[in-house]
Amino acid sequence: MTKMEGSAEAKSQAAAASSALIDARIQDLGDWRGETLARVRALIRAADPQVVEAWKWRGVPVWEHAGILCTGETYRAVVKLTFAKGAALDDPAGLFNASLAGNTRRAIDLREGEAIDEAAFQALIRAAAALNLAKPAKAKRGG
Repeated sequence: MTKMEGSAEAKSQAAAASSALIDARIQDLGDWRGETLARVRALIRAADPQVVEAWKWRGVPVWEHAGILCTGETYRAVVKLTFAKGAALDDPAGLFNASLAGNTRRAIDLREGEAIDEAAFQALIRAAAALNLAKPAKAKRGG
């Protein structure tokens, strides 16, 4: 096995483990927050079939494609979807309703009983992935 294959296999195993942890979080919540997290997760996966799930910062579901797209934090009163580069994304539907003052991130707070505009949310996911993919390559050091 080459180093490259080992790295790909390790990443695949890490993603599978992260997905299992997200499954467990959804089950453990057992209420509207779990249902909401499961729904947005399905929307993310449908919007970007190449998305990779990660589990970071002591238990936060993270969706990545060439960098972080968004996180899915669960609190008592909200499910918070924080887009790492949300300030750089167009949001014509006005989904972003939290963390609006910063220069980088934007978030969507979903409360019990609230629905999300699924098409607009998936457009944000695709735009976040496109933004990550468009980032300039890092310059090589030395010469």
